[in-house]
Amino acid sequence: MIVVYMVGCMNEEQRGREFVLTLSCPDRPGIVYAVSSFLVQNSANIVESKQYGQQDDERFFMRVHFSVPPPGREKEALESGFSRVAESFGMSWRLHDSAERVRTLIMVSRLGHCLNDLLFRWRTGALPVDVAGVVSNHEDYRDLTESYKLPYHHIPVTPEAKPAAEARLLSLVEETGAELIVLARYMQILSPEVCKRVEGRMINIHHSFLPSFKGARPYHQAYAKGVKLIGATAHYVTPDLDEGPIIEQDVIRVDHTFSPHRLAEAGRDVEARVLSRAVTWHAEHRVLLNGNRTVTLH
Repeated sequence: MIVVYMVGCMNEEQRGREFVLTLSCPDRPGIVYAVSSFLVQNSANIVESKQYGQQDDERFFMRVHFSVPPPGREKEALESGFSRVAESFGMSWRLHDSAERVRTLIMVSRLGHCLNDLLFRWRTGALPVDVAGVVSNHEDYRDLTESYKLPYHHIPVTPEAKPAAEARLLSLVEETGAELIVLARYMQILSPEVCKRVEGRMINIHHSFLPSFKGARPYHQAYAKGVKLIGATAHYVTPDLDEGPIIEQDVIRVDHTFSPHRLAEAGRDVEARVLSRAVTWHAEHRVLLNGNRTVTLH
Protein backbone atom coordinates (compact mmCIF):
# COMPACT_ATOMS: atom_id res chain seq x y z
CA MET A 1 0.00 0.00 0.00
CA ILE A 2 1.25 3.49 -0.87
CA VAL A 3 -0.10 6.48 1.04
CA VAL A 4 0.40 10.05 -0.14
CA TYR A 5 0.05 13.16 2.02
CA MET A 6 0.08 16.62 0.47
CA VAL A 7 -0.22 20.05 2.07
CA GLY A 8 -1.49 23.38 0.88
CA CYS A 9 0.62 25.62 -1.32
CA MET A 10 3.22 27.78 0.36
CA ASN A 11 5.61 30.20 -1.24
CA GLU A 12 9.36 29.62 -1.14
CA GLU A 13 9.99 32.09 1.66
CA GLN A 14 7.32 30.51 3.87
CA ARG A 15 8.65 26.99 3.28
CA GLY A 16 12.19 27.72 4.39
CA ARG A 17 14.79 24.98 4.04
CA GLU A 18 13.61 21.72 2.47
CA PHE A 19 14.80 18.19 3.17
CA VAL A 20 14.01 14.65 2.03
CA LEU A 21 14.10 11.82 4.56
CA THR A 22 14.30 8.26 3.20
CA LEU A 23 14.18 5.16 5.36
CA SER A 24 13.57 1.43 5.45
CA CYS A 25 13.15 -0.86 8.44
CA PRO A 26 11.25 -3.92 9.68
CA ASP A 27 7.53 -3.19 9.43
CA ARG A 28 5.71 -2.65 12.70
CA PRO A 29 3.09 -0.28 14.14
CA GLY A 30 4.08 3.24 15.07
CA ILE A 31 6.64 4.11 12.38
CA VAL A 32 4.62 6.83 10.66
CA TYR A 33 3.56 8.25 14.01
CA ALA A 34 7.17 8.40 15.24
CA VAL A 35 8.39 10.12 12.06
CA SER A 36 5.49 12.58 12.03
CA SER A 37 5.94 13.37 15.72
CA PHE A 38 9.62 14.12 15.17
CA LEU A 39 8.73 16.51 12.34
CA VAL A 40 6.08 18.27 14.46
CA GLN A 41 8.58 18.67 17.29
CA ASN A 42 10.89 20.44 14.85
CA SER A 43 8.14 22.71 13.43
CA ALA A 44 8.46 20.96 10.08
CA ASN A 45 5.80 21.09 7.38
CA ILE A 46 5.26 17.94 5.28
CA VAL A 47 5.32 18.74 1.57
CA GLU A 48 4.94 15.13 0.38
CA SER A 49 5.00 11.77 2.13
CA LYS A 50 4.88 8.31 0.60
CA GLN A 51 5.27 4.90 2.16
CA TYR A 52 5.13 1.25 1.24
CA GLY A 53 4.96 -1.95 3.24
CA GLN A 54 6.50 -5.01 1.54
CA GLN A 55 4.31 -7.88 2.72
CA ASP A 56 6.45 -10.84 1.72
CA ASP A 57 9.49 -9.75 3.75
CA GLU A 58 7.64 -7.46 6.20
CA ARG A 59 9.78 -4.46 5.37
CA PHE A 60 8.66 -0.83 5.44
CA PHE A 61 9.86 1.99 3.16
CA MET A 62 9.19 5.71 3.47
CA ARG A 63 10.11 9.00 1.79
CA VAL A 64 9.16 12.30 3.40
CA HIS A 65 9.78 15.66 1.76
CA PHE A 66 9.44 18.39 4.39
CA SER A 67 10.36 21.99 5.05
CA VAL A 68 11.54 23.76 8.17
CA PRO A 69 10.44 27.41 8.31
CA PRO A 70 13.01 30.15 8.92
CA PRO A 71 15.30 30.22 10.75
CA GLY A 72 14.90 26.41 10.97
CA ARG A 73 17.35 23.83 12.18
CA GLU A 74 20.57 22.78 10.48
CA LYS A 75 20.79 19.39 8.77
CA GLU A 76 23.27 18.11 11.37
CA ALA A 77 20.90 18.97 14.22
CA LEU A 78 18.00 17.21 12.49
CA GLU A 79 20.16 14.15 11.85
CA SER A 80 21.26 14.05 15.46
CA GLY A 81 17.68 14.26 16.70
CA PHE A 82 16.29 11.71 14.27
CA SER A 83 19.02 9.17 15.02
CA ARG A 84 17.23 8.31 18.26
CA VAL A 85 13.99 7.60 16.38
CA ALA A 86 15.86 5.55 13.78
CA GLU A 87 17.64 3.47 16.39
CA SER A 88 14.42 2.51 18.13
CA PHE A 89 13.00 1.08 14.87
CA GLY A 90 16.22 -0.36 13.40
CA MET A 91 16.05 2.00 10.42
CA SER A 92 18.44 2.39 7.51
CA TRP A 93 17.98 6.06 6.70
CA ARG A 94 19.36 9.19 5.11
CA LEU A 95 18.49 12.88 5.29
CA HIS A 96 19.06 14.90 2.12
CA ASP A 97 19.13 18.68 1.74
CA SER A 98 16.89 19.45 -1.24
CA ALA A 99 19.07 22.42 -2.19
CA GLU A 100 22.04 20.12 -2.79
CA ARG A 101 21.84 18.55 -6.25
CA VAL A 102 23.40 15.16 -6.86
CA ARG A 103 26.85 15.55 -8.40
CA THR A 104 26.81 13.42 -11.56
CA LEU A 105 29.28 12.05 -14.10
CA ILE A 106 27.94 10.83 -17.46
CA MET A 107 29.78 8.14 -19.42
CA VAL A 108 29.30 7.49 -23.14
CA SER A 109 30.92 5.66 -26.05
CA ARG A 110 29.75 6.15 -29.67
CA LEU A 111 25.96 6.25 -29.33
CA GLY A 112 25.07 9.75 -28.20
CA HIS A 113 21.28 9.85 -28.01
CA CYS A 114 21.07 9.36 -24.25
CA LEU A 115 23.92 11.80 -23.57
CA ASN A 116 22.30 14.42 -25.79
CA ASP A 117 18.96 13.96 -24.04
CA LEU A 118 20.44 14.15 -20.54
CA LEU A 119 22.48 17.27 -21.30
CA PHE A 120 19.49 19.04 -22.84
CA ARG A 121 17.27 18.17 -19.88
CA TRP A 122 19.99 19.31 -17.49
CA ARG A 123 20.48 22.63 -19.29
CA THR A 124 16.73 23.35 -19.31
CA GLY A 125 16.36 22.48 -15.62
CA ALA A 126 14.30 19.34 -16.21
CA LEU A 127 16.98 17.02 -14.84
CA PRO A 128 17.64 17.78 -11.14
CA VAL A 129 21.36 16.95 -11.04
CA ASP A 130 24.65 18.83 -11.06
CA VAL A 131 26.59 17.48 -14.05
CA ALA A 132 30.31 17.37 -13.25
CA GLY A 133 31.42 16.30 -16.72
CA VAL A 134 31.38 13.59 -19.36
CA VAL A 135 33.72 10.58 -19.60
CA SER A 136 34.25 8.64 -22.81
CA ASN A 137 36.54 6.06 -24.32
CA HIS A 138 36.25 7.94 -27.64
CA GLU A 139 36.46 11.58 -28.78
CA ASP A 140 33.12 11.61 -30.63
CA TYR A 141 31.14 13.81 -28.23
CA ARG A 142 33.76 16.31 -27.09
CA ASP A 143 32.23 19.14 -29.15
CA LEU A 144 28.72 18.40 -27.88
CA THR A 145 29.89 18.29 -24.27
CA GLU A 146 31.99 21.41 -24.49
CA SER A 147 29.10 23.29 -26.12
CA TYR A 148 27.45 22.92 -22.71
CA LYS A 149 30.66 24.29 -21.11
CA LEU A 150 31.30 20.97 -19.36
CA PRO A 151 34.65 19.15 -19.08
CA TYR A 152 35.16 16.17 -21.37
CA HIS A 153 37.44 13.41 -20.10
CA HIS A 154 38.80 11.07 -22.78
CA ILE A 155 39.91 7.80 -21.17
CA PRO A 156 40.85 5.30 -23.90
CA VAL A 157 40.29 1.64 -23.04
CA THR A 158 42.31 -1.24 -24.47
CA PRO A 159 42.70 -4.75 -23.01
CA GLU A 160 46.24 -3.91 -21.95
CA ALA A 161 45.40 -0.49 -20.51
CA LYS A 162 42.05 -1.34 -18.90
CA PRO A 163 43.31 -1.45 -15.28
CA ALA A 164 44.95 1.97 -15.72
CA ALA A 165 41.79 3.35 -17.39
CA GLU A 166 39.61 2.14 -14.54
CA ALA A 167 42.01 3.58 -11.98
CA ARG A 168 41.77 6.93 -13.79
CA LEU A 169 37.97 6.68 -13.78
CA LEU A 170 37.82 6.03 -10.04
CA SER A 171 40.25 8.87 -9.45
CA LEU A 172 38.01 11.16 -11.51
CA VAL A 173 34.98 10.12 -9.47
CA GLU A 174 36.86 11.17 -6.33
CA GLU A 175 38.18 14.40 -7.85
CA THR A 176 34.76 15.57 -9.04
CA GLY A 177 32.89 14.42 -5.93
CA ALA A 178 30.52 12.46 -8.15
CA GLU A 179 27.73 10.81 -6.18
CA LEU A 180 26.10 9.31 -9.29
CA ILE A 181 27.63 7.83 -12.45
CA VAL A 182 25.34 7.39 -15.46
CA LEU A 183 26.26 4.95 -18.22
CA ALA A 184 24.56 6.66 -21.17
CA ARG A 185 25.35 3.82 -23.62
CA TYR A 186 28.91 3.38 -22.39
CA MET A 187 29.95 0.22 -24.22
CA GLN A 188 32.70 -1.14 -22.01
CA ILE A 189 32.30 -3.88 -19.42
CA LEU A 190 33.49 -2.59 -16.06
CA SER A 191 35.43 -4.85 -13.73
CA PRO A 192 33.72 -6.34 -10.66
CA GLU A 193 36.01 -4.18 -8.50
CA VAL A 194 34.75 -0.95 -10.08
CA CYS A 195 31.12 -2.13 -9.93
CA LYS A 196 31.49 -2.90 -6.24
CA ARG A 197 33.05 0.50 -5.50
CA VAL A 198 30.09 2.37 -7.04
CA GLU A 199 27.30 -0.04 -6.13
CA GLY A 200 24.00 1.77 -5.64
CA ARG A 201 25.22 4.91 -7.41
CA MET A 202 25.85 3.83 -11.00
CA ILE A 203 22.91 3.56 -13.42
CA ASN A 204 23.02 1.79 -16.78
CA ILE A 205 20.56 1.81 -19.68
CA HIS A 206 19.95 -1.47 -21.50
CA HIS A 207 18.35 -1.69 -24.93
CA SER A 208 15.59 -4.16 -24.03
CA PHE A 209 13.53 -5.70 -21.31
CA LEU A 210 16.29 -7.66 -19.61
CA PRO A 211 17.49 -10.29 -20.30
CA SER A 212 16.28 -10.31 -23.94
CA PHE A 213 18.65 -9.74 -26.87
CA LYS A 214 21.95 -9.36 -25.07
CA GLY A 215 25.18 -8.79 -26.95
CA ALA A 216 25.81 -7.37 -30.41
CA ARG A 217 23.19 -6.04 -32.88
CA PRO A 218 20.21 -6.29 -30.52
CA TYR A 219 17.74 -4.74 -32.94
CA HIS A 220 18.76 -7.16 -35.69
CA GLN A 221 18.08 -9.96 -33.19
CA ALA A 222 14.68 -8.40 -32.41
CA TYR A 223 13.90 -8.08 -36.14
CA ALA A 224 14.81 -11.71 -36.75
CA LYS A 225 12.41 -12.78 -33.99
CA GLY A 226 9.58 -10.63 -35.31
CA VAL A 227 9.04 -8.80 -32.02
CA LYS A 228 5.97 -6.63 -31.50
CA LEU A 229 7.32 -4.69 -28.51
CA ILE A 230 10.72 -3.16 -27.96
CA GLY A 231 11.78 -1.60 -24.72
CA ALA A 232 14.52 -0.35 -22.44
CA THR A 233 15.60 -1.04 -18.87
CA ALA A 234 17.45 1.28 -16.51
CA HIS A 235 19.11 -0.51 -13.62
CA TYR A 236 21.79 -0.13 -10.99
CA VAL A 237 25.13 -1.61 -11.94
CA THR A 238 26.42 -4.61 -9.98
CA PRO A 239 29.27 -7.07 -10.61
CA ASP A 240 26.66 -9.34 -12.26
CA LEU A 241 26.49 -7.98 -15.80
CA ASP A 242 23.08 -6.41 -16.56
CA GLU A 243 21.53 -8.13 -13.54
CA GLY A 244 21.35 -5.16 -11.14
CA PRO A 245 18.18 -3.89 -9.44
CA ILE A 246 15.77 -2.46 -12.02
CA ILE A 247 14.72 1.18 -11.59
CA GLU A 248 12.53 1.77 -14.64
CA GLN A 249 11.35 0.04 -17.82
CA ASP A 250 9.19 1.02 -20.77
CA VAL A 251 8.11 -0.34 -24.15
CA ILE A 252 6.74 0.87 -27.45
CA ARG A 253 4.74 -1.14 -29.95
CA VAL A 254 6.20 -2.01 -33.36
CA ASP A 255 5.15 -4.29 -36.21
CA HIS A 256 6.38 -6.21 -39.25
CA THR A 257 6.95 -3.02 -41.26
CA PHE A 258 9.81 -1.91 -38.99
CA SER A 259 13.25 -2.53 -40.45
CA PRO A 260 16.22 -3.02 -38.10
CA HIS A 261 17.07 0.65 -38.72
CA ARG A 262 13.58 1.83 -37.74
CA LEU A 263 13.61 -0.45 -34.71
CA ALA A 264 16.90 1.11 -33.62
CA GLU A 265 15.46 4.62 -34.07
CA ALA A 266 12.42 3.75 -31.98
CA GLY A 267 14.65 2.07 -29.43
CA ARG A 268 16.79 5.16 -29.02
CA ASP A 269 13.74 7.20 -28.10
CA VAL A 270 12.56 4.79 -25.42
CA GLU A 271 16.10 4.38 -24.05
CA ALA A 272 16.48 8.13 -23.57
CA ARG A 273 13.10 8.44 -21.82
CA VAL A 274 13.70 5.52 -19.49
CA LEU A 275 17.19 6.67 -18.53
CA SER A 276 16.13 10.24 -17.83
CA ARG A 277 13.30 9.04 -15.59
CA ALA A 278 15.64 6.72 -13.67
CA VAL A 279 18.21 9.48 -13.16
CA THR A 280 15.52 11.93 -12.05
CA TRP A 281 14.02 9.51 -9.52
CA HIS A 282 17.46 8.66 -8.13
CA ALA A 283 18.35 12.36 -7.85
CA GLU A 284 15.06 13.06 -6.06
CA HIS A 285 15.82 10.21 -3.62
CA ARG A 286 12.75 8.25 -4.68
CA VAL A 287 14.51 4.92 -5.29
CA LEU A 288 15.16 2.70 -2.27
CA LEU A 289 17.05 -0.56 -2.62
CA ASN A 290 15.42 -3.74 -1.38
CA GLY A 291 17.86 -6.56 -2.03
CA ASN A 292 17.75 -7.37 -5.76
CA ARG A 293 14.77 -5.06 -6.27
CA THR A 294 13.93 -1.40 -5.85
CA VAL A 295 11.03 0.43 -4.26
CA THR A 296 10.33 3.62 -6.19
CA LEU A 297 8.21 6.11 -4.26
CA HIS A 298 6.94 8.53 -6.91
